[in-house]
Amino acid sequence: MSRRSSVASSHREIPRQEQCTSSYPLRIRRTKHCETWQKAGQVDNAFLLAGLMMGFSIAAPVGPIGVLCIRRTLSEGRRAGLLTGLGAATADAVYGCIAGFGLVFISRVLVSQRMWLRFFGGLFLCYLGIKTFLAKPAEQATSIERNDLISAYVSTFFLTLTNPMTIVSFLGIFAGLGLASGGDWVSATALVLGVFLGSALWWFILSGAVSLFRTRFNPRWMRWVNRISGMIIVGFGILVLLSLGL
Repeated sequence: MSRRSSVASSHREIPRQEQCTSSYPLRIRRTKHCETWQKAGQVDNAFLLAGLMMGFSIAAPVGPIGVLCIRRTLSEGRRAGLLTGLGAATADAVYGCIAGFGLVFISRVLVSQRMWLRFFGGLFLCYLGIKTFLAKPAEQATSIERNDLISAYVSTFFLTLTNPMTIVSFLGIFAGLGLASGGDWVSATALVLGVFLGSALWWFILSGAVSLFRTRFNPRWMRWVNRISGMIIVGFGILVLLSLGL
């Protein structure tokens, strides 16, 4: 019985040895795949971090969108100010996608029509400035309707789209990071997502900081805020039109 059991056990051990021997190259391949994925994850995280810093730095300088964000936060609340900034951040992300994913045809069409786009953008800025200048401050805080929030988002989204030269800036950024060919979609997506999140972070901070002073502004002060903001926005619009040689 002992002899039979030893023979049987030896037969059972052979498949285990073959299994271990055959699984050894498989473990090596799995290890190599894991290392490759880890390196790819590190690269994507680097692009995401770079996008965060670029998006924050691009959004931080106060321009017409910043003035609109501050004014709407003071007059309509933090949500209106935040959505004003997110509209611009979304437009930047759209242009980043066009540049990063190699959509050459779309970028060429937009850049070739930049004069008309900037012309309508300048007119729209003048319209927003005059509307802001003439706006009457509310005597007491009122709830903001959903349509007003959507309008705050859409207005700055299309206003930012009227500057197609943003694509050229993104093309330079992507070229500097080795993504000009548009082949590495994963890294390009990480970079564009980082730009959007970095820009959104700035608008979140700005609208939150300005909202802390909202209760200190009475209707008289808000009237002056509207007038000063309106004149600044109209000034930006006039500068855009003058830059076109009109």
